[in-house]
Amino acid sequence: MHPNTNQVASNAQHLLKSHQLRLTDMRVKVLDLFMARAQALSQNDLEQELGKVDRITLYRTLRTFEEQGLIHKAMDGTDKQKYALCQHDCGQGTHHDHHAHFHCDTCGKTICVEEIAAPVITPPLGFAVSETHLVIRGRCDVCQ
Repeated sequence: MHPNTNQVASNAQHLLKSHQLRLTDMRVKVLDLFMARAQALSQNDLEQELGKVDRITLYRTLRTFEEQGLIHKAMDGTDKQKYALCQHDCGQGTHHDHHAHFHCDTCGKTICVEEIAAPVITPPLGFAVSETHLVIRGRCDVCQ
């Protein structure tokens, strides 16, 4: 067993409790992976890491986490839907993760770049902005 596994699980359990979510094995495992990997993950990535899991349960877990402000969509310019851990100030229905995402064209890794805020967009008269995404593509430090 990895020496930090208990600490990560403990952090995952604490995070679930702080968002008033039931502790289930799936929820703890999914959060454990997000915390351990520190990068955006797709449902397929999670399925590969977790092994044999019920896809519907995993989908519902991701949806619940997004609704509760635990994860956010990490748009990276690919056709894969990825998610990343939210900052600590996100909550139910309220996301404050308006930052850039860097996507490595070589290895496919996507990470949050919280230091770069997504621009505030003023839409044309009569239009309303629901989401803004800033994607940076290139090669990560490992693939350079």
